[in-house]
Order: sequence, then C-alpha cells, then structure tokens
Amino acid sequence: MRERSATLSAAGWRIVLLASLGGTLEFYDFVVFGIFAKDIADAFFPSTSAIVSLMASFGAFATGYLARPIGGIVLSHYGDRYGRRRVFLWSVFVMSGATLGMGLVPPHARWGAVASATIVLLRLIQGFCLGGELPGALTYVVETTPRLAPLVCGVVFACVTMGVAVATGVSLMVRSLLLPANVPMYGWRIAFVLGGLGGVLSFILRRSLEESPEFARMRALAVRQPFRELLRTHAVQVVVGCALLAATACFTGLFFSHLPAYLTTVLRYDPREAIQAQTIGVMAHATGILVVGWIGDRVAPRYLLRAGALLLLAFSYSFYRGLETRAISPTLILVLAGACGGLTNGSFAVLLTDLFPTRIRFSGVALVFNVSFTIFSGMSPLLATTLIRQTGAPAAPAILIAGGALLALAGSLPAPRYGGNVLGRA
Repeated sequence: MRERSATLSAAGWRIVLLASLGGTLEFYDFVVFGIFAKDIADAFFPSTSAIVSLMASFGAFATGYLARPIGGIVLSHYGDRYGRRRVFLWSVFVMSGATLGMGLVPPHARWGAVASATIVLLRLIQGFCLGGELPGALTYVVETTPRLAPLVCGVVFACVTMGVAVATGVSLMVRSLLLPANVPMYGWRIAFVLGGLGGVLSFILRRSLEESPEFARMRALAVRQPFRELLRTHAVQVVVGCALLAATACFTGLFFSHLPAYLTTVLRYDPREAIQAQTIGVMAHATGILVVGWIGDRVAPRYLLRAGALLLLAFSYSFYRGLETRAISPTLILVLAGACGGLTNGSFAVLLTDLFPTRIRFSGVALVFNVSFTIFSGMSPLLATTLIRQTGAPAAPAILIAGGALLALAGSLPAPRYGGNVLGRA
C-alpha cells in the first residue's frame, strides 16, 4: 500500500488547480457544442426533419472526437520527449481560438455549405488540441504528487466536470436573459465567445507552471520514439486501459453532450427545466468525483470503478424510463445518475496513469484516453439518436451505457496485473 501520510501543500494545490483549470475551460469549450446542438443544427445543418438536422449536428460533434487520437499521438510525442508543460500550455491557447471562431462563423443562410464546413474544421481543431490537454494534465499532476495520485486525478476530472456545469450554467443564463427567439440566432454564440476568452485567461495563468519533477529527473533518458515504444512494450496495457475507460467515456458523452438535446427534442422538456436539471446533476457528479478521489487513497480505485459500473449496469434503463415517463423529477434522476457515474469517473484516471511508466506515460495515457473517448463518447450521441430513431424507444440509449459498464468491469480484472507504476502492486 502507498503511504497515506503525504499531504498537499498550498503550492501543491496551486499546481494541481492550474493544471486542472485548462481541462475545465477546454471541456467547457468542447461540450458547449453538444449543449447547444439543436441551435447549431438550425444554424448550420438545416433540414425539414428536426431529428435529421440534430443527427447532422451530432455528426459534426463526433468529428471533433475523430481528431483526438491524432492530436494525442502528436502532442504526447512532444510531451514525452520535451516536457509536459509546453504541450498543455499551448493546446489550450489554440483550442480557445477555435472556440472563439465557432462563435463568429456566419450561418448557413449566409455562407451556405462553407459555413457548415468551417464549423466542422474548427471542431477538428478543438478535438486535436483536447487530445493532448487532458492526458497532459493527468500525467503532470500524477508526476507532481504521486503519493496522492487518486486525489489529484479526482481533482482534475472534477474540475473538468465543473467546466460542463459552467457551460450548462451559461446556457441557462442565455436562455433566461434573452428572448426565446433570439437564442437560436445568437445566444449560443455568446457561450462560444466566453469560452474562447476564458481559454486565453487559462493560458496566461498557466505560464507560471514548471515542468513536472518526475519528467525533469528523467529528461536525459527521454525516448526518441515514445509512441513506437508504447506499442512495442505496452500494447496489452493499451487494450486494458481502453476497456477500463468504456463506462466513463460512454457516460460522459451521453450525460454531458447528448442529454440537453435529448430532453428538449426527443422528450419535449422545457429548455430551461432541462438545463437546470442537468446543471444540478453535473454539480452532484463533480462532487461525487472529488469524494471518490479522496476515498481512492484508502480503497483500491479498481473496486470503486467496479461499483460504479455495476450501478450503471443495473439502473441505466430505469434512469431513462424515469425521464421518459416523467414519474420522477428530472433533477433527482440526474443527481442519482451523476452520483453513480462519479464512481467510475472518479477512479478511472489514476488507474489509467498506473498502467504506464514515466518515459512513455503521456503517450500511453493520450492514446488510451483518446481512442476510448472517440469510440465510446464521441460516437455515443449520434448512436443514441440513431437508436431512438430506429427503435422508436426513447430509453434506447441505456443500451450504450450498459455495454460500456460491462467493458469497464472486464477491464478492471487484469488492471492490477499490468499496473503498478503509480499505485504499486497492492
């Protein structure tokens, strides 16, 4: 077992929070697309069918995830060779520029297909940058405070989740302050502009960060081709990691990005009620992640992940049926769902970093994180919408969450055997 006497100093908290801040703002930038998917669909992907227009919008959403593995490979290569700091410093700056641009692109009515193509291109840039941001932040905090790895990983992903809460809060503010007719016209643009400006602020604050101590000690031993060595020596760990992340990635894609449009377009909830319920659910989810990160220093994180996967497997259908029938308050349902998801989302990150040694950790974390989120998170809104259309069953997305939970359970079984680089072999 790791020693539990370690404490995080004020300087340590500052480092962890600054590293997490980029994830907060970048996830805000990335997820706000899903939150305003219906408005973006109307502006850039018009169709006579609302569900077809929404599917086109989620298709553009998915393209951002397709760029993530490429961004992860490229950025983690430089991160493992030259340092973690500069990679996630500049990734947030470039992504913020793309987010700002998305808020300024003229609609399809003015630019036609060029407007749609521009949105997709900017979405690809977002995904490329996010491919290195979160893996870099996780790698950085684990190497800065290895004795408190479960807690600091929990802090990072809790902050990322709060970025989603900020995005839903901005959506609620926009829908409250503007006339309903103005929200599809320019209300969503305000959210993108705010995200872009917030990213610039994050870049300025992060410039004070130094390189991670672990990487600084082994800089002279840095691998020339970290990605190639990763595939040669740790291919099994990559597969195990992808399975471990299945529940987290699927839950994230549906809970953060698909849910707003699902509630308003499919179930016909009032937009303000839907956003308010999701905001409270996301805040409960972030709190759960922090609690799980704290517990993870006392209880093996793989047990916490298994508990969360089992709960999602058992109750995902009930959650969706409750929303469909309106028999229970949507806020209560989303709080309960967020609490269940907190067990997997609060434990996956430290288990992932534990699979890889320092010399190739950034590359390993980036590859697993981005492949998993591309497959299980980026595609889940589109797949969920397609399932609903094909089956006529509003609760069909529960199938995706159940499948992700089963994969996570399977991945948690061999994790102790192939890990031990951060948590030890206990």
